[in-house]
Amino acid sequence: QVLLVESGGGLVQAGGSLRLSCAASGRTFSRNAMGWFRQAPGKERESVAAIIWSGSYVYYVDSVKGRFTISRDNAKNTVYLQMNSLKPEDTAVYYCAADGNTRLSYGPPPHNDYEYEYWGQGTQVTVSS
Repeated sequence: QVLLVESGGGLVQAGGSLRLSCAASGRTFSRNAMGWFRQAPGKERESVAAIIWSGSYVYYVDSVKGRFTISRDNAKNTVYLQMNSLKPEDTAVYYCAADGNTRLSYGPPPHNDYEYEYWGQGTQVTVSS
């Protein structure tokens, strides 16, 4: 059984930082893209960041560029999202996702939710003003 388990969410004041982790088990994702998505109340789920298997190509939604950093440790089967300079509008449930397809090519990672097969249960991030 494949599991993605997020951790690191919580309540933080505006301007603060959080680091989300997503640990995968049940199979290795060292050859797969992984991503972070978020969903705020009353809004559609949106892609936040994504990273290819090697870590050499990443994607960020415009609203987080310069503030968030996605990274991965394939030896630990884990992907991270470092979030700095947090804003109240970053408040959402953050989900980790893994592409079920092996993609050993070099290029921009997939960042649409339909391109990801495996999902975590989500972790709440709340940023107070």
